[in-house]
Amino acid sequence: MSPVATSSVKRDLGLVAWQVRYEQRAYWRNRGRGIFTFVFPLMFLVIFASLNKGAHISSRGGIAYDAFFVPGILAYGVIATTFVNMAISTAILRDQGVLKRMQGTPLPRWAYVAARIGSTVIIVLSMTAVTVALGVVAYGVHLRASTLPGLIATLVLGTAAFTALGIGITRFIPNAEAAPVVVNLVILPLTFISSIWFPPTGMPKALIEIAKIFPIRALADGLEYAFDPRTLGSGLNGQDLRTLAIWTAVGVFLMIRFLRQPQGEVR
Repeated sequence: MSPVATSSVKRDLGLVAWQVRYEQRAYWRNRGRGIFTFVFPLMFLVIFASLNKGAHISSRGGIAYDAFFVPGILAYGVIATTFVNMAISTAILRDQGVLKRMQGTPLPRWAYVAARIGSTVIIVLSMTAVTVALGVVAYGVHLRASTLPGLIATLVLGTAAFTALGIGITRFIPNAEAAPVVVNLVILPLTFISSIWFPPTGMPKALIEIAKIFPIRALADGLEYAFDPRTLGSGLNGQDLRTLAIWTAVGVFLMIRFLRQPQGEVR
């Protein structure tokens, strides 16, 4: 690589790092967004785990409810800090003209997108650390070293899929005011049939099969498989990882389509 190209790469990486810091400050200063996407999942964990403390799930071999719910709420936290946060914030930035103005700055479009994704990854890591620590310390959930590969792989693919989908779905959101409604209409019904809040015992088979198509079920099930004390081996669930990989590809396609269209247009 020539000195000029090396200098250009260093400059762009420096811009990415600066933008990541800016995105982090903007996220944590917005108390409403921080509470909705970061605090709510933790609050749900405390409420549901406390109400069901000591309970066991017979349909899952008698495992403790906490061993099922902690990874489930971790999946919800990942979705909130990626898909929900990215979709709503991107819609707001589009309506405010920020995305259009960014095209006239020295920051390349790819660097801006990389910075937003990098900032989201930091938030996901924080959410994961707090959720797992709370589950281990307060509710006795065991995190085994043998299943860490499955946990990490599921988190990586889940973060990639929902981050890309969060940006990509913005092209279907008419305006910033409609963003929370559209996002919740997409996410909330699927969480209830995707085994996040409770096992699918007694649920109609048709709903179970529908849930398997979407990435929420794959993310929750992959994490639950890694935390399940009965799981042997590395904790990798091939079917869930394939589903997340497919949705990652779909999300990247939608994200590229959104970023290529003139900002301000909705299709």
